Amino acid sequence: QVQLVESGGGLVQPGGYLRLSCAASGRTFSNYDMGWFRQAPGKEREFVACVRRSGIISLSESAKGRFAMSRDNAKNTVYLQMNSLKPEDTAVYYCAGSSRASVFVTRSSDYDYWGQGTQVTVSS
Repeated sequence: QVQLVESGGGLVQPGGYLRLSCAASGRTFSNYDMGWFRQAPGKEREFVACVRRSGIISLSESAKGRFAMSRDNAKNTVYLQMNSLKPEDTAVYYCAGSSRASVFVTRSSDYDYWGQGTQVTVSS
């Protein structure tokens, strides 16, 4: 079992940046694939980024070139650095974890553990 707590959301102007953090409880964090998802009002939850236990990182097309994900196993924390933010990035951002060692990591159903979410609003 792992508990996830996100932080770092807020209001930012277009073109600005934010860094989201997700702190995980538990002693086996390094064995988890970790992902970031987001959900805008009236839309389905969508994949943003993931970092596998191996360290391999995948990004959605909308995130490539602007966002970066990293993990610090010593701190049981993953990060999502978001640069050049756009109004369409406005959403609740969720951290997710999976211990399945599956080849699939971009669907909500691939993850067993979720944080409570943190709001990101990009507006002038």
